[in-house]
Amino acid sequence: MFTTHRWWEHKVLQIGLLTLVVGSAWMLRQTQGAMVMEIYQAITHPLQMLQLGISHEDRIRDARLLELQTRIVDLESQNQKLQSLLGYIEKEPLTERPIIARVVGRSADHWWQQVTLNIGKNAGIKEGFVVKADGGLVGLVETVTPNTSRVLLVSDLKSQVGVTISRTSAKGVLRGDSSVEGVLEFYEKVPNVKVGDLVSTSTYSQKFPAGVPVGRIKSLDLKKLPASVAKVELFPPIRYLDWVTLYPKTENRDPEKPNVENKQP
Repeated sequence: MFTTHRWWEHKVLQIGLLTLVVGSAWMLRQTQGAMVMEIYQAITHPLQMLQLGISHEDRIRDARLLELQTRIVDLESQNQKLQSLLGYIEKEPLTERPIIARVVGRSADHWWQQVTLNIGKNAGIKEGFVVKADGGLVGLVETVTPNTSRVLLVSDLKSQVGVTISRTSAKGVLRGDSSVEGVLEFYEKVPNVKVGDLVSTSTYSQKFPAGVPVGRIKSLDLKKLPASVAKVELFPPIRYLDWVTLYPKTENRDPEKPNVENKQP
């Protein structure tokens, strides 16, 4: 009788263990191991907190502090940019003070072609407005909605700007090159120009006022046919535009000069 009782207890134990194993396997399959991870986290989390000496409340407090620090840094950066822009604007005559706008849209596929600004018709912006930044010419307002404006950048392959060499008055057309540089094609076969010469918009331009800084001659190819060309380092920060200024289109003083820019910008 005693032997039968021990045998039965042994069998019950085996059945119980087998049921536990099968049930655990089924549970793991149904939860894909989630329960095991939960148990592991419940067991190890207090140990991790003790090891690091940081409470849950401390972690939340640190995260909030980092968020505030990030916002402060961003605000300081924006303040510096605006201060620089305001200093640039103060150089303009009172009658020509521009409208300030911020870049709010820029496609990765059209990074060097166009940007979207946060103001439009409701702020008095019209197609053809000139866009500048600290450093000089940025582009031209191409399309306008009530609350936004799209700007064609001088770095766009379609962009063409009549420019002149400040030192010698040599003239040509600056075309965008989808980069921080532009390609300047001169009218003269051998222009009086050298590396380092400053480039600005010319009186020949029908889209931009004369005398707006554009860039600096970076390299020359005087043997290029049919006309000499130069690489121009653009002054404005086209790569990372943030704040810009907009000016109404003004006609250049010499209306008899030929239009050196194509009708399509």
